[in-house]
Amino acid sequence: MSRRGWMLFALMSVLWGIPYLLIKVAVESVSVPMVVFARTALGALILLPLAIRAGRLDVVRRHWLPLLVFTAVEILGPWALLSDAENRLTSSMTGLLIAAVPIIGVVLARLTGDAERLGPLRWAGLLVGLAGVGVLAGPHLGGGSAWAIGEVMLVALGYAIAPMIATRRLQDLPSLHMAAFALAIAALAYTGPAVATWPSAMPDGRVLAALVALGLVCTALAFIVFFELIREVGTSRGMVFTYVNPAVAVVAGVVFLDEPLTGTITASFVLILGGSVLATARRSASADPDPLPDNDATAYAPDPAAKPAPEPAPEL
Repeated sequence: MSRRGWMLFALMSVLWGIPYLLIKVAVESVSVPMVVFARTALGALILLPLAIRAGRLDVVRRHWLPLLVFTAVEILGPWALLSDAENRLTSSMTGLLIAAVPIIGVVLARLTGDAERLGPLRWAGLLVGLAGVGVLAGPHLGGGSAWAIGEVMLVALGYAIAPMIATRRLQDLPSLHMAAFALAIAALAYTGPAVATWPSAMPDGRVLAALVALGLVCTALAFIVFFELIREVGTSRGMVFTYVNPAVAVVAGVVFLDEPLTGTITASFVLILGGSVLATARRSASADPDPLPDNDATAYAPDPAAKPAPEPAPEL
């Protein structure tokens, strides 16, 4: 990989590793609809003019229905559930639970007609990853965190479904257009709820900075950097950064929010990430070619807070 490729790779690892920290800060003072609206509106404000300038709006019109479904399972539901869950969960725990996306995705791919055989290595990865989720979530299922854990797992389910929609129904839609119009649709959907829950007092500077960073840095800038990374190194190599995101989420939570780094978190991190790598492993480079062309017309990445989806749709 070139030096530029490594720089983009490192940048993406951070940009999509810190949203959990920022969401945790934001929900301290503003409502969940406000968090989602600020993030999507600011992201759309940057990306939508770029998409319109690029043209090809006829492609967006032809794919409006799958784009709506994609937006629902990638942004409308997950970003609200994720923000609500972080009212009760630490940002590091949330990031690790989301790391189960590849494992869920492999199962969904098999259930929806993926012809690739799951060998012993990938089955072992599924079991190891699920064990990691159990180690992390088990101690909290009897208390008030059980609902929040369920919300995060629904987010993971949405993040696993979204890439399948993107690769099966939205292959002709450029990634820039997909991201820009999905964010715009979500911003419109959350305008009413955001107005209804508008804070009575201006949030402090820390919360405002978190909202701005979520929208401009972790959404708009992150998508632009992602497209550049895909152009530089290709889809499969570029998506490897998603295995680094949980580590960034844990470190950010520990350093900036004084969240605990326990033996349970460490063990679950090893199990979930190890299981994800094994569950999404390819048999051979020749037998399983890169599923997406290495250009920004089809390269897809889901939520900034998401983890890799199974092949042939490596999540984001």
